[in-house]
Amino acid sequence: MMLYLSRRVDFSAMHSYRIPEWTEERNKSVFGLCSNPSGHGHDYKLEVMVKGNLNQKSGIVVNTVDIKNVVGKIIDQELDGKFLNKEHPYFIKHIPTTENLVKYLWDMISRSLVDCELHRLRLYENPYLYSEKVEGEGNMVHLTRKYHFSAAHRLHSDELNEEENLKLFGKCNNPFGHGHNYYLDVCVNGIPDAVTGMIIDLSYLDEIVETFALNKLDHKHLNLDVEEFKGLNPTSEVVAKVVYDMLAPYLPNLHKIGLWETEKNYFEYFGPNGVK
Repeated sequence: MMLYLSRRVDFSAMHSYRIPEWTEERNKSVFGLCSNPSGHGHDYKLEVMVKGNLNQKSGIVVNTVDIKNVVGKIIDQELDGKFLNKEHPYFIKHIPTTENLVKYLWDMISRSLVDCELHRLRLYENPYLYSEKVEGEGNMVHLTRKYHFSAAHRLHSDELNEEENLKLFGKCNNPFGHGHNYYLDVCVNGIPDAVTGMIIDLSYLDEIVETFALNKLDHKHLNLDVEEFKGLNPTSEVVAKVVYDMLAPYLPNLHKIGLWETEKNYFEYFGPNGVK
């Protein structure tokens, strides 16, 4: 009986994204504000998910305190309170991007666990950016960036009559529409570049998402103002798919789109081929 459980461990560290052989102009062009040689810092949140068989005597897979102790020891000794570029042997040679950090932590944690196996690591640099590594994917890393837009919509299907629409969608069928503060998770994947440590240039990602998605959706009535929803019922399932189709031509490593309609309602779309 395979079960999965997770434990979160927090730490603080500072870093800088710089390649000494590059000019100051090139470092700023590629890494932006992160290229500041004095460094900057984050309060990281690391979610550690493990898997294992249920111990019939104890009723647990492994004590989560044991996970905390194993991971906490690695974090305390190597990362917490450190300027990673200057104090950590690995990150003196490798830029401590979130992608490189999650790869390094995977290698360290996976060989330190007892009575369970590492299934997934998710490292939050801040509430709007995290990297993730999942078992069985080799050196592949996922990077997710969160964006926000406000929009209105009316849930109404031309395939249903008025009574059926009202019964199915309730208040959301209001003829004048209603609105949400949507949060959009754009997830790309790939193997971090050996030089920059990044899967994608974040400034490029931001530009693509803003140009081809946010500028079309933000402060709009989806049914009335957005060409991509003509003939479509803009449910959040459909919005997630439409946003994926907006971005996919410009992001060849697009993995999935996640859409928060509210804090309680979340939707994902992985593209026409399903989960990759």
